[in-house]
Amino acid sequence: MTVIEAERPGPTVLLDSAIHGNHKAFGRLIEPHRGELKLHCYRMTGSLHDAEDLIQETLLRAWRGLGSFERRGSFRAWLYRIATNVCLNALASRASASRLLPELCGPASEQMPQGGSATEVAWLEPYPDSALDRVMDMTPGPDSRYEMREAVQLAFIAAIQFLPPPQRAVLLLRDVLGWSSIEAAHLLETSVASVNSRLQRARTTIAQQLKDGRARVNRSTSERERDLLDRYVRAWEAVDLESFVALLKHDAIYSMPPWREWYQGRESIRRFFETVWRSGSYADFRITSIRANGSPAFAVYARKPGSSEWQAHSIQHLVLHGDAIAVLTGFKDPNLFSPFGLPLALPS
Repeated sequence: MTVIEAERPGPTVLLDSAIHGNHKAFGRLIEPHRGELKLHCYRMTGSLHDAEDLIQETLLRAWRGLGSFERRGSFRAWLYRIATNVCLNALASRASASRLLPELCGPASEQMPQGGSATEVAWLEPYPDSALDRVMDMTPGPDSRYEMREAVQLAFIAAIQFLPPPQRAVLLLRDVLGWSSIEAAHLLETSVASVNSRLQRARTTIAQQLKDGRARVNRSTSERERDLLDRYVRAWEAVDLESFVALLKHDAIYSMPPWREWYQGRESIRRFFETVWRSGSYADFRITSIRANGSPAFAVYARKPGSSEWQAHSIQHLVLHGDAIAVLTGFKDPNLFSPFGLPLALPS
């Protein structure tokens, strides 16, 4: 043990100090849990922005209620109880407890979008991989059914939005975090029988939403996939429609929340982009590589004719199947750039 390690106060010392009003000790006490709690709030709500607000509410309640923490239990489990209840209360107060993707709202469109964006719909939001680094190191409990990388996939987050919030909480606690039914029942202040019943119904719904109940995971990016992503960037920055379309699977899906319209199939997607790219609305694009929800993603900046400034356009999330793009989701919300550590504009 080094001198530094010997001098570093342990959790018990930090807890005692925090209970006596030491904000710095409280910060050090909760810091190892902040990332996973925020991810839990995101999974519960499907919203990056909501997760930001709810984690702050969670930590505020934890600080105020620190004196009630019973040391017989786990401090981490106590924090999860607070976070889960904060999320359940927030979801109960909203008109809709679910966030959606356009392809889950209705049939594919063959026409260009009519009217403005559907801002009245609560749309699913992407989650930056940069916020997952430390969380990925967390080992799920023995009862978990999903690996961490499965449980951050956009398809999985979209699927659990179909669950009523109490079922959603049970599924996350049992199948993602790997807690036992007894632990989940204690956290939710309900019976083991209720937990098991909710879990069975939740698993049935997930199996209907996802093939075999699983979300597709890219274990690593192959050389072919890296080449595909490079060609994707070149096609966008050159506004090269044919090269872009050639990267799509024949039954690829493209959506762009907050617009309801979505398109399926190369030709349908081709017609959409042909209209947009040739409309003269944008002169050209600049692409920055990022990752979101465990998958390749890009931040797209657009420059309008006559302008020298690149403005935030969209966060694009890609699902790759082999050497083609199966799903492309363009989140057209500039407010998403900041959580990804990106500016709203680039210099000329």
